[in-house]
Amino acid sequence: MAMASTSIASNAELSAAVAASIRPSSNEPLATRQPIGRCSFSRFSDRFPLLSVRATSNNSMSMENSSKSSDGAAGGLTYKDAGVDIDAGSELVRRIAKMAPGIGGFGGLFPLGDSYLVAGTDGVGTKLKLAFETGIHETIGIDLVAMSVNDIITSGAKPLFFLDYYATSHLDVDLAEKVIKGIVDGCQQSDCTLLGGETAEMPDFYAEGEYDISGFAVGIVKKDSVIDGKNIVAGDVLIGLPSSGVHSNGFSLVRRVLARSGLSLNDQLPGGSVKLGEALMAPTVIYVKQVLDVISKGGVKGIAHITGGGFTDNIPRVFPEGLGASIYKESWEVPTLFKWIQEAGRIEDAEMSRTFNMGIGMVLVMTKEASRKILEEGQHKAYHIGEVVHGEGVSYH
Repeated sequence: MAMASTSIASNAELSAAVAASIRPSSNEPLATRQPIGRCSFSRFSDRFPLLSVRATSNNSMSMENSSKSSDGAAGGLTYKDAGVDIDAGSELVRRIAKMAPGIGGFGGLFPLGDSYLVAGTDGVGTKLKLAFETGIHETIGIDLVAMSVNDIITSGAKPLFFLDYYATSHLDVDLAEKVIKGIVDGCQQSDCTLLGGETAEMPDFYAEGEYDISGFAVGIVKKDSVIDGKNIVAGDVLIGLPSSGVHSNGFSLVRRVLARSGLSLNDQLPGGSVKLGEALMAPTVIYVKQVLDVISKGGVKGIAHITGGGFTDNIPRVFPEGLGASIYKESWEVPTLFKWIQEAGRIEDAEMSRTFNMGIGMVLVMTKEASRKILEEGQHKAYHIGEVVHGEGVSYH
């Protein structure tokens, strides 16, 4: 499948295989092991004997980078103060797009017969640092699955399978099992198969007791059902689906705010009912089932996954040129956690909206009629958070 010149016969064979895989999921792969090139897709019970010890690059196109800057001590904190430059990340994507045209959407589309395979990849950023500090490892795998499957459903694609990569200096089998159990849970929530993964043991590469994870998801959508935003017009409605908290973006800034606040992860969240660590580690919502259900009812024109860049950068990605978004700031209740982050870090409104999801993890662009039905039915918790307008960018009212 890596070759662009796949034959018609091969395409037909793969199409048949994909079609066969779209069935009530048991979360079991179609075969216990299927060698593909140098890779070996194996079931969970086989993964630990297949350790790979090799030098591996840990470079990432994630905006969770390691650049350094001041801590903003003289005033309000920014994401850039915390070492993450969103503009630099956007510039890198722009340069990559010159070399590989078509990159820039939430998921990559690969034509396959009358369908597209839609692929996405991501990690969980520096939320891992809090996992190490809190000892909460059972749900970080849910975050990992969520970050990829939530991206590919923005095209209307149903996730088919997921692959993971787990890297550490010295393998702690019990710890790794906790993480992978979360990945299994995430796949079950997504109704997709955990097809395989790679466990890399790299001595001296990571700090003792720490690890890194990344994930890769592939889904499928009929070509005539792709959601690409091309038919969005002014007057369409923005429907927001609530988040569970910070999800998996903005943690470099969160950690800087936490250090400035003087509170510990074991302290109560000010104004909340849980410990700060528990609130911050709440797993990312997996929107697959509810979004696919809303899509099936018609009227969805575009979908934006609210990750790094917040509303400000992510919503415009689904709009045709010349259109923007008007957000109704009072249309949903901003969770207490975000209010504390803003107050403790003295962060400006614009910075919050460009860094965090602010309580809305997915935005659907819909016709007025379709949005009215969704809100009236009340099957899914959702908010009318704004509308599409003439102009560029995102404004808040």
